[in-house]
Amino acid sequence: VIASTVTATAITSEPVRQEMEPSSELRELIEAHKVEYAAFGKAAHKTGGSVLDRDRASQREERSLLAVCAYPTVREGDGLAKARYLLEVEARGELDLPEHMQALLRSTM
Repeated sequence: VIASTVTATAITSEPVRQEMEPSSELRELIEAHKVEYAAFGKAAHKTGGSVLDRDRASQREERSLLAVCAYPTVREGDGLAKARYLLEVEARGELDLPEHMQALLRSTM
């Protein structure tokens, strides 16, 4: 009886643990945004860099941030990870376009 109780507990707690972890898809989107944000920072501060290079880097960063905003958070872990990351982004003043809010709201539907 004890062994079956332990086994049942282990089986039922595994999905709960998975539910609390962010999905690999969301982790990849967040990591991609971090990479694009760093690339944009380099392009913006590069001595002798062209405006075109900076604009392209800005567009790539913006698209990757919108992808994070638009990601549908079905699992609790995704919701927590997305909220934490976007709060960090917002604290830098980077979550300021109407498109960000629209994507966030659509991701909850």
